[in-house]
Amino acid sequence: MADEIILLDTSILTDYYRKSDKANSVLFLLIQKEYQFAISVVTKYEIYAGAMANQLLFWDTLLQQFQIIPFNEIIVDKAVELNSSLKQKRKQIDLADLFIAASAVANNFSFATLNLKHFE
Repeated sequence: MADEIILLDTSILTDYYRKSDKANSVLFLLIQKEYQFAISVVTKYEIYAGAMANQLLFWDTLLQQFQIIPFNEIIVDKAVELNSSLKQKRKQIDLADLFIAASAVANNFSFATLNLKHFE
């Protein structure tokens, strides 16, 4: 398991932040299994865009532990492909979620989210 990289969705990180007992969070359970973790630069944006000044130290400390996946042309191409597939099924997801999912797929990472409806 130590070799497997899991791309974490924003929901996994906000769940960890909000839980007073961190041991009851999905992130804590994944950490116990010794996975490696990454987040999309889009997730980093979502976290900091929603963070208050008194939360920044928490987020700085947590996010420095993860590989940050930059947004690039390969991910854009994968997002276009995923969006086309969704359109054929008459489904649509938020652009940020599309880019996060494309980041996982383009890098052959497993994906962890609490928003299953966003990523069906």
